[in-house]
Amino acid sequence: MAADDFKGFVVVVTGASTGLGRAIAVETASRGAAAVVINYASNAADAEETGRQVEALGAKAVLVQGDVAQDADCRKIAAAAEPFGRIDALFNNAGTTTFAAHGNMDAVSADDFLRLYSVNVVGAFQMVRACRTLLEAAPQAGAVVNTASIAGVTGIGSSVPYAASKGALTTMTLSLARALAPQIRVNAVCPGFIDTPWFGKGLGEAGAERVRANAAANTPLKAASTPEDIAAATVFLASPAARHVTGETLLVDAGSHLGFAPLVAR
Repeated sequence: MAADDFKGFVVVVTGASTGLGRAIAVETASRGAAAVVINYASNAADAEETGRQVEALGAKAVLVQGDVAQDADCRKIAAAAEPFGRIDALFNNAGTTTFAAHGNMDAVSADDFLRLYSVNVVGAFQMVRACRTLLEAAPQAGAVVNTASIAGVTGIGSSVPYAASKGALTTMTLSLARALAPQIRVNAVCPGFIDTPWFGKGLGEAGAERVRANAAANTPLKAASTPEDIAAATVFLASPAARHVTGETLLVDAGSHLGFAPLVAR
């Protein structure tokens, strides 16, 4: 991929204050994006740091607070790109979870399911809907990349509601890829473990260290992925190099899916 393959692009990244979202924003800026709309839910200071990193690479950073579970906020995020007249790539990266053992069915409630689905699935749908006209205005097919998870493919992860929501997101990726072609491409990336503050907040630092060590020991590539590792693959799906790719689910998990029999036989 060329170092300037995003030259002139207008990019929208939800959940971009830290972690994978920040890495995606910085990666697109490093490859020539003209403007990056940086959405964040609550942490303005972290979002401002993302903006500083993006602008240091020559792109214009536009910060927009909003909760993607709220349709009005999705429309506000999309409106931030209107002065540029188009959106070349939308990265639906905002997500949330709850941590609960899968076998403990009393550890989660209907409200947990609804909260996770409202962000992880409905939020992504609302963002595509809000951005559709601007995506169709791009000179090439506009690109949508949904951040799903290996959890949605294998039924593992932080909780049953989380895995279920990410499975729904991968299915929605297929539906929208059919419905929005040929003007818009829609793909999903499925990370495994990513070494971000996400796990520390949910499991505590000791718990996060156990997950990190387990990932490095048990994935075929013997690696605990960083946000930058996943961002490169994610951004590929929105790049001109992937111009004939739509409706694809790309597993980027250092090979951890290879330990699951249904996937070995796929």
